[in-house]
Amino acid sequence: MNKFDEAYKTIGEVTKILGLKSRKNQSLPTHTIRFWEKEFKQIKPKILSGNRRYYDQKNIEILKKIHFLLKEQGMTINGVKKLLNSNKSLELDETTNHSIKARNLKNKLIKISKIIKNLKSLK
Repeated sequence: MNKFDEAYKTIGEVTKILGLKSRKNQSLPTHTIRFWEKEFKQIKPKILSGNRRYYDQKNIEILKKIHFLLKEQGMTINGVKKLLNSNKSLELDETTNHSIKARNLKNKLIKISKIIKNLKSLK
């Protein structure tokens, strides 16, 4: 892990890491992360001058789990809370990391296939 990976991230950087997008595609949905902070006691960013939030790698991993469970698995907030408070939460680490990697790979494959179709139509 290099120094950049260990550095604290701003709320905007975390939204990019998680791949959060607003419905209107105008801005980063930082309100989602702020809402999750209120709902999940496990998220504890450092709040410095001007109420700016800074997230360490541990918080980012928790946010990735929450994002995965809510958005990918379709769980409810209460369901995610129960899971994060139980011992099963540790088992999620491997599952979410593999799922996140698989999702990224799937998105890349979709983009590549679209490019190939576009190239074939140019012939």
